[in-house]
Amino acid sequence: MQGKKRLTRDFYIRDVLIVAPELIGKALVVRSGIKACRKYIITETEAYRGIEDKACHASRGRTERTDVMFLQGGKVYVYFVYGMYWMLNIVTGEENNPQAALIRSVEGFDGPGKLTRAIGIDKSFYGEDLTLSDRMWIEDSEISPVIKTGQRIGIDYAGEFWKTRQWRYYI
Repeated sequence: MQGKKRLTRDFYIRDVLIVAPELIGKALVVRSGIKACRKYIITETEAYRGIEDKACHASRGRTERTDVMFLQGGKVYVYFVYGMYWMLNIVTGEENNPQAALIRSVEGFDGPGKLTRAIGIDKSFYGEDLTLSDRMWIEDSEISPVIKTGQRIGIDYAGEFWKTRQWRYYI
């Protein structure tokens, strides 16, 4: 089932510093069951921008884990942290320019681990194509929020320069 306002490939193949803030206010749609779809308004994202970004998983090169980040934007990158949470990321940019926007929160669920647990995101979503999938996609909405920026969270390991980038976007 495709939403009438489903975002197209052109939306995703742009730079993550454009896409990540533009995801705020969009609707993440997840199908649970044969017909039931739930919509969640995205309220917070973080940008991870390629090999040069020491906080980005792709900075360590192309691996089995990061392979999807090197594909054309519009795919889902999920990874497991703390032995209990899946993190939902939206791949952006052109092929071989690995970038992704972490979905940090949606309306009703603050925190990336809490939201994936609540809406049923797991490893099976790795590589899902948001422009074609029948079980997950992102739609435009009528919402035009005022977006704030801040430092990314939990990336002290990346060093002061990368830690202080204002690449977190939120309502």
